Amino acid sequence: MIELKDVTVRYPNGVVGLDNVSLTIPDGQFVVVVGLSGAGKSTLIRTINGLVPVTSGSLTVDGVEIAGASNRQLREVRSHIGMIFQSFNLVKRTSVMNNVMMGQLHGIPTWRSLIGAWTAAEKETAFQSLERVGIVEKTWTRASQLSGGQQQRVAIARALAQDPSVMLADEPVASLDPPTAQMVMTDLQRINRELGITTLVNLHFLDLARQFGDRVVGMRAGQVVFDGTGAEADDAVFESIYGRSLKASDVLPGDA
Repeated sequence: MIELKDVTVRYPNGVVGLDNVSLTIPDGQFVVVVGLSGAGKSTLIRTINGLVPVTSGSLTVDGVEIAGASNRQLREVRSHIGMIFQSFNLVKRTSVMNNVMMGQLHGIPTWRSLIGAWTAAEKETAFQSLERVGIVEKTWTRASQLSGGQQQRVAIARALAQDPSVMLADEPVASLDPPTAQMVMTDLQRINRELGITTLVNLHFLDLARQFGDRVVGMRAGQVVFDGTGAEADDAVFESIYGRSLKASDVLPGDA
């Protein structure tokens, strides 16, 4: 479970990223977070992962209080949280296998990671993760040779290799074409349903939010302004979240 109680995040320059946010996300839920740029979506995800400190309030992940946690406690929590980024964050010059293996670094001695001395069990975990996103045939391909969609699926496999209890995805389809975006979101939803991994996905495209959001959380100016199902998130709801009329750019190209 992820639980935020009256959480405020204020950056050193005075900007408020989260403004008194209270939110409870049960184990295994698939949540889509929507809002315009600057609404607080990325701050929410990075605060849950301990990358951005809580200014006030309480935030617990799997029963561990993140606000004020020690570096050791944060490392332990992060070892069970898979992160997926818009820019993929792969090491392009090395193989898909080595990239996926990086998801297990928290449990591997540094010397073995430096020389790539993976055990058979660790390799099997990587293979299984790649199979879940349908890209195992690219195992020994250099990451730089992959398409954007393939790179994002490798990033998902890397997160899966951690054996996470929580998966956080920050705008994972923003740089992908519509068919690939659908495939990546389908992968994330299927993994959530098959493995029961609590999943938060930041999105801008309202059609994807409606389609995939078992629960949709709308954010505006650092506050939660909507919390309901994808079916309940009609155009009027999105206009209230965005604070403006909807535009063609608010849906995937071809769906407007």
